[in-house]
Amino acid sequence: MFTLNCKGKLLVIDKPLVMGIINITSDSFYEGSRSQTVESILSQATKMIGEGADIIDIGGQSTRPGSERISVKEELQRVLSAIETILKNFPETIISVDTYQAIVAEECVRSGAAIINDISAGNMDSDMIPTVAKLQVPYICMHMKGTPQDMQEHPSYENVTKEVLDFFIQKTDECRRAGINDVIIDPGFGFGKTISHNFTLLKELSAFKMLEKPIMAGLSRKSTIYKTLGINTNEALNGTTVLNTLALQNGANILRVHDVKEAKEVIKLYEQYEQA
Repeated sequence: MFTLNCKGKLLVIDKPLVMGIINITSDSFYEGSRSQTVESILSQATKMIGEGADIIDIGGQSTRPGSERISVKEELQRVLSAIETILKNFPETIISVDTYQAIVAEECVRSGAAIINDISAGNMDSDMIPTVAKLQVPYICMHMKGTPQDMQEHPSYENVTKEVLDFFIQKTDECRRAGINDVIIDPGFGFGKTISHNFTLLKELSAFKMLEKPIMAGLSRKSTIYKTLGINTNEALNGTTVLNTLALQNGANILRVHDVKEAKEVIKLYEQYEQA
């Protein structure tokens, strides 16, 4: 069991949790996750919270392969109003913010966000880890080889699981020394990895248990699914369910998803199976 101190709200991970994704962008890879008006953001949050999301993850910066970086000002304009709108209507909601910019992280936590989700694990902004330590919120630390602009240009590893594990051994120590109390690790499926790398990481996910940190799996509707099956993102829900099931079997504690209801069903069935 793990516990996360989310600005005074204790999030207990005694069973797998679901994080619902809301992207306030025009170009995130899955069209169904995009929300750009206050009304659509609230509608999507209402649906996800009603379906049992434990965390709502808001992102104002697209991180799909080849995406362009936007300014701090533009990112803040996108996410701050979303945080305010959701918390006004659902004050108990735990919101995480998907950002790799320290200024954005600080402003969002001041506005009510309680978790920072950084695809770069502090590598794209050297102020991020000290900032999160100062804010005293949980930090989702993801592995990515390269940047969103170039990460899918011929990624290579000698041993992907070992290299990602070594990365986390070093990063979790850096976070501990900086003063971050709660770290969640995310292997970064699809971020500087081939389809083969992603399946290897999924198969060997239990190796990351040695870090004694919650493990988050973000597999939802990704290219590993739709390219393998020869379909598109809109048809990738069934494949997502299959890979989420495998992730739970191999030690995932948090599922980051576009489809909350289906992920909650996966967890319920998995728990029944484990108890049989």
